[in-house]
Amino acid sequence: MATGMEKAVEAIPGRPLPHGILLNQCTDVRDVDDEHELLGTTWLALGCQPVNVWRDPCLTDESPGEESPGAPPQKEFHRPVTETAEPITVYAGAECSTMGWSYAEAREHAEASLELGEQEAVEAGFWEHHLSQVAENLTPPGGPVNIAQGVAALEGCLAESYGGVGTLHVPAGAAALLGCCNLAHRDADGSLSTLAGNCVVIGAGYSSLNTGPGGIPADPGTAWLYITGPLVIRRGPVVTIPDRPGPSVAIRTNDRRVLVERTYVVATTCTVCAINISVCPS
Repeated sequence: MATGMEKAVEAIPGRPLPHGILLNQCTDVRDVDDEHELLGTTWLALGCQPVNVWRDPCLTDESPGEESPGAPPQKEFHRPVTETAEPITVYAGAECSTMGWSYAEAREHAEASLELGEQEAVEAGFWEHHLSQVAENLTPPGGPVNIAQGVAALEGCLAESYGGVGTLHVPAGAAALLGCCNLAHRDADGSLSTLAGNCVVIGAGYSSLNTGPGGIPADPGTAWLYITGPLVIRRGPVVTIPDRPGPSVAIRTNDRRVLVERTYVVATTCTVCAINISVCPS
């Protein structure tokens, strides 16, 4: 077959994974235009303080006898915790000779690249800059556990600190193991959830990092799982740089460069827990 005679056709289209951080039906993704929201957010945590059971001493049968009963029991008050979320900016750049690409073609290619790959990049940014930095490590001294034990430990950790519906974060490389013990099921809206009712996010970006608390890489044959509270993601508009053809050309090299980027602020609440699991059959 002769070389150099191939016909140029359109690129092969792709789709982001359907249960990733941006496409999961449990994730609250909000498009915002306020640049201040995209610089980071802060709020008073809701649901992180315990709701206690009150036992009225006047309704009990206990008698103080002759001893002094001491101070009467008091109901507890808790100050809300201030939480924050930092911005994650993801981008895709296209470069080619000006003889091969017009500005419109370069821009279209960069925009399509961002659309396909931004979910993975957001997952990697959230994993690296938040999950692995703040998580409580539940891995026992004996080392990695199987995935059923891991999910059970994470959901117990979340329930003790939050009590509401949270989010289980699973690297794509370990996702198939969820089916081994029926750990997740598909809901009517297409999302995945555990038997306890927590959402499941399966992330390609999680799989590419696979690091534990402190950013330590997982040992071969193991993977890290995390659990958090619910997710609220603020998403800014796509920004194209430059926004016109002229400045896209580097005069010295005669190459054209077009960059597109978008800023996200991924927020969650209360405790983040992590555990190391084995991905090899026992």
